[in-house]
Amino acid sequence: MSDIILSVENISKLYGLNKGAAQKLLEEGADKARVAEETGVTVAVNQVSFQVERGSIFVLIGLSGSGKSTVVRCLNLLHRPTSGKVLFEGKDIGSFNKKELLDYRRNHISMVFQSFGLMSHRNVLDNVAYGLEVRGVPKEERQKKAMEMIQMVGLSGWEQKSIDNLSGGMRQRVGIARALASDPDILLMDEPFSALDPLVRRDMQFELLSIQRKMNKTIIFITHDINEAFKLGDKVAIMRDGKIVQIATPEEMSMHPADDYVREFVGSADKAQVFTAQHIMTTPTCLVRRRDSAAHALQEMRSNGVSSAFVVDSHMNFIGLLPLEGALKARKEEGSIEPYIVSEIPTVSPDMSISDLMPIAADARYPIVVLDQDGGLRGIVTKAAVISSLV
Repeated sequence: MSDIILSVENISKLYGLNKGAAQKLLEEGADKARVAEETGVTVAVNQVSFQVERGSIFVLIGLSGSGKSTVVRCLNLLHRPTSGKVLFEGKDIGSFNKKELLDYRRNHISMVFQSFGLMSHRNVLDNVAYGLEVRGVPKEERQKKAMEMIQMVGLSGWEQKSIDNLSGGMRQRVGIARALASDPDILLMDEPFSALDPLVRRDMQFELLSIQRKMNKTIIFITHDINEAFKLGDKVAIMRDGKIVQIATPEEMSMHPADDYVREFVGSADKAQVFTAQHIMTTPTCLVRRRDSAAHALQEMRSNGVSSAFVVDSHMNFIGLLPLEGALKARKEEGSIEPYIVSEIPTVSPDMSISDLMPIAADARYPIVVLDQDGGLRGIVTKAAVISSLV
């Protein structure tokens, strides 16, 4: 079963005096425009529900005014929902007393803002250590932890520098390091890379994925960029007018959009960022064992109409590729096929994006081999498959 760390149940956030009447209209199916016209109440979030699995990246995406930033601020009660519940590990955070809420914010959930939120009078080290300082962690301990996080985000050597000396990308790294230093269960990120130029933004996306894999943090990420959402998200939720229109994996959303709005929204997404090796790989038709004879290998190639065979061990772990010419030489010499096995074959994981596959495919003499984390052969990807996937 899935390990749900955060559950959002029908939360709404209304602004205005006549919330009761507005809530009634919403329950009757009225949209936010009608509610505003009849009651003067602004509907920021309208009965939003979703669940976040521990260790995953959940992305909320929508245009400006869709309610995504309001939702994320309800998750740490910077905004208190007008109705509905937010459950952290099964506990309603709306019922927390002051002490429990303070503990939740200090120890279990951290936030990274678009504007960085750094203190210019503190250097990098003291900015990263600030949250630990507030918690009363001794100086030596908090600085040691801060140094670990500074190294984690690639800022070693910059710990004594002033914030004013850092680029935008470096400042955002400091913000992430500060949030991670307190070792939260959940990291909230509200459009953290939107102010960065495209190259720095791409680097930061890669860094975030790397950090998430190393630390297995649960991340709730807010963006308006569909390519960023699909690159980062295990699950993506599209919002419109305060409501969630669809929640799905990037692949599911691309192939099965819930409505025309989602279809138009994801239509601009770069397919090379959405689809991965496992979507375009095929099962190799010609497999031989390392101990098989050259005659057997040639028979397998002939039967399958191919000019090479993929070599595996008894546990289906990939060894290499035996070309036709190698098999012919081995048969002529009446020897083993092993000396003719080509081991320098490009291999990738099933979740590698097609955009990352393209330069590998361009240089590859043979099909790309897709392996699982234990080295088991999952499939192969041809140049033709990479090209056709983009059409």
